[in-house]
Amino acid sequence: MTQTETDIEGTLLDEALIVSFAELTRLCGTNGRAVKLMVAEGLLRPQGCQPDDWRFSGDEIRRARLAVRLQHDLDLNLAGTALALDLLDELDRLRTRLQALELLAEQRRR
Repeated sequence: MTQTETDIEGTLLDEALIVSFAELTRLCGTNGRAVKLMVAEGLLRPQGCQPDDWRFSGDEIRRARLAVRLQHDLDLNLAGTALALDLLDELDRLRTRLQALELLAEQRRR
């Protein structure tokens, strides 16, 4: 990866971006143990079998960074972080569904 952490800060992360285990730890400002615990807890789902082989997508980077921020800012443990991320994911799904339903209702009114 040629981008620095500062470059990533201002870049929209997409699914096409793939980083290694070491790159993810740098991007999140955390250590390898914390990332391994997130994987063990199911917060992150890397491609590959072992940490040296793990690859993380842009969505996983976003999720890992959010998890680190939640743990730091709200002093959450790993289980609390997992719950918070699940709830935020559900909120995103519901918002998307609501937008689709509102669009459908608008089209039917025409």
